[in-house]
Amino acid sequence: MKYRPFGKLDWQVSALGFGAMRLPIIDEDTTRINEPEAIGMIRYAIDHGVNYVDTALPYHGGHSEEVVGRALKDGYREKVKLATKILPRFVQTPADFDRILNEQLKRLQTDRIDFYLLHGLNKITWPMVRDLDVFNWAERAIKEGRFGYLGFSFHDDFEVFREIIDAYDRWTFCQIQYNFMDTEYQAGTKGLQYAAQKGLAVVIMEPIRGGMLAKNPPESVLKLWASSRLKRSPAEWALQWVWNHPQVSTVLSGMNTMEQVVENVAAADRSETNILSEEELALVKEVQEEYRKRSPIPCTQCKYCLPCPNKVNIPGILGLFNDAAKYDDLKRARFLYTIRIQEDERADQCLDCKECEEKCPQGIPISEWIKKSDALLDPKS
Repeated sequence: MKYRPFGKLDWQVSALGFGAMRLPIIDEDTTRINEPEAIGMIRYAIDHGVNYVDTALPYHGGHSEEVVGRALKDGYREKVKLATKILPRFVQTPADFDRILNEQLKRLQTDRIDFYLLHGLNKITWPMVRDLDVFNWAERAIKEGRFGYLGFSFHDDFEVFREIIDAYDRWTFCQIQYNFMDTEYQAGTKGLQYAAQKGLAVVIMEPIRGGMLAKNPPESVLKLWASSRLKRSPAEWALQWVWNHPQVSTVLSGMNTMEQVVENVAAADRSETNILSEEELALVKEVQEEYRKRSPIPCTQCKYCLPCPNKVNIPGILGLFNDAAKYDDLKRARFLYTIRIQEDERADQCLDCKECEEKCPQGIPISEWIKKSDALLDPKS
């Protein structure tokens, strides 16, 4: 296993971290974890050098923390740094921070969490926790020894990301979505570089875009990968591209089979910063463009269509419609639609006023695509 600096801390983190959001399940029920298999996978990863395990309160209907806690018994807890998260919408009063943290400690069967994250911060949830004086609470919890360091995971635009980082000078780390298809999405490359410049460790989630860059790639993409002299699986190409960035501390993979754990551990052992040649980076760009060609809507995410007079999240909706086509994964696009697009910003709120079409530099018939998006993405349709 290769190891990397973790921000300003005097500690090296494994290149691969174990993300416990997609553990193996029973009968396609995400709340029913196949516990023996999951524990075996986590322990295999740790036995092969992984020293960062990440979970969260809402994962697997609240059961991920329980299984992780049991996996870290028998001496495994001492071999890793443990990260978990608190969801801002669960916090209504300052007292809820203590109550939820104490419940998490019990589920994880530990008296201390190493890295604690404010989960999924965005322009809505960030003010919620900020205004509940979360930083004073966190510093007290750290002094009490209940967790070691404070960080946050993030889902919004770069401007919000920068605001959050600049608001507090004692952030230790952050967690962002980053992969070769999402260089300008959410925090993106600018966010990766900004956080690293500020001395934060950067934990990467969705390096394979929830598996979409590895699961059933189109034939044209497979042909491009096969053209390389150096043979890698699509999953490893995606991982090595992320590991290539020196600003990246560790890469989380939400693995759900032992085969994936074995493959990713081996890939991590081959990882380095700046390891990809110019030829290999050019190949990744070709693959990126091939995926983008599969987008039916020529939306560049410029956001000139905003603001919508009825608050419809036009770029977000069109982006998910394109993703469903690019990666041939309607199920995931529908899931993301329910969690990333607020109800009052969804496609069914469109008034067909066409104000957005007057502002669109691409000349996209946005109203038509919004109607199609409503029919395709709404799980009730």
